[in-house]
Order: sequence, then structure tokens, then C-alpha cells
Amino acid sequence: MLPKSTVDLAADFTIKERPSGTFRLNREADTLTGRVDTREAVEQAIYIMLNVERYKHLIHSWGFGVELADLYGRPMGYVQSEIKRRIKEALIQDSRITGVEGFQFEQDGKKLRVTFTVETIFGPVKAEKEVES
Repeated sequence: MLPKSTVDLAADFTIKERPSGTFRLNREADTLTGRVDTREAVEQAIYIMLNVERYKHLIHSWGFGVELADLYGRPMGYVQSEIKRRIKEALIQDSRITGVEGFQFEQDGKKLRVTFTVETIFGPVKAEKEVES
């Protein structure tokens, strides 16, 4: 027989959203400089997620990053259809991101430049990623 409790756990705890503050990444110098919060923190998170290959680095969880390595050498039609899905899948892992839309593709030889809008709780953010097929 299991003991019965009269404690209401829901009344004892409040769930708070974690702040989005983090260290500022200086992309040109590849150093950390100060702190960022809200929209700038999400923009930085988007940049990092799009530039980390999923499953490659043990420091990141398996849900972090985007899978692009296996797209190299594939037909451009396949790359276009897959990259849209993979970018959405990678970015939606962040609770501050509510959607990814407005994909546009620009092909230059074997390079494909993808631009899109990331909908966040702080407003829309324009983003892009370039891959070589």
C-alpha cells in the first residue's frame, strides 16, 4: 500500500521561464565580450545553431545544431527540399523560437544561399545559411 499525501505540489512550486541572457560572442575576434539578453541573445543562438553540425561535438546535446554535412554532393533539388526541413527542425528546439518561414533560395553554381525569417517571442529575426552541394 502506498502512503497518501495531502501536500499540493502545484501550490508549493512556481515555474519560471529561464532568462535568455548569455555571453556575447564577438564573431570577428572569436571571443566573448560582455553579456546579451532578449532579442540579441536569440539572434546569437540562431547563428550558433546554424553553424554547429548536429551529432559532431560531444559538448552539445544531440538535439543541438543542424545536419548539413550529408547534403554535400547531392542534387540541388534534394538539397533545397531537405535544408528547409532541417533548419526548421534545428531552430524549433529553442523555446524562444515559435516558427521558421519565408524561405528563399539563391543558387550560385554549387552554392545555395538560403534566407528565411525566424519568428521569436521577441519578434521576427532575418537569418541565412549558405551550403555547398
